[in-house]
Amino acid sequence: MPCRLTGSFAAAALVLLAGMPIAQAGTPEIYGWVEESRLLPENVTVKSKLDTGALTSSLDARALERFDRNGEPWVRFKVEVKDSDTGQQVSIPFERRVERDVKVRGAGGAERRPVVLMRMCIGNQLLDEQFSLNDRGDMLYPVLIGRRTLEHLGAVDVSRTFTHKPDCPATKAQGR
Repeated sequence: MPCRLTGSFAAAALVLLAGMPIAQAGTPEIYGWVEESRLLPENVTVKSKLDTGALTSSLDARALERFDRNGEPWVRFKVEVKDSDTGQQVSIPFERRVERDVKVRGAGGAERRPVVLMRMCIGNQLLDEQFSLNDRGDMLYPVLIGRRTLEHLGAVDVSRTFTHKPDCPATKAQGR
């Protein structure tokens, strides 16, 4: 039996699609559940998992060290990833101001993680987004893109991967 949209469901679907970025006239941008993104200005390309179950995006951060700079909380950390463009394992030092701390609850209890602002390119979109920092060394993907970032991108098709290469002009970022 063919699937038909009922009135209220069809209206809700149209409302959702109306808020999505447009790729071509009338076509919403669609991303796969895994995409390549580029962290800027450090310019390293990494595999990112687009996760509709996560609210805040997350970045693999090693050797995390908190410090104060001019009376503000900052964090120093390393991102150790395989650069998708070169295939080389790289360790890149970062320093970012802490925007806030987030409390994360899991099976092992609760912990507080720093959240920092990161600039990234995914597809042709340049975004400034908040990322919680955590050692994701046991995870397959060093970057997890959550709903707060996904709302700026478009729809996620879970049957697809690597639909967009990072290709951003050096212009002003969107997002937070």
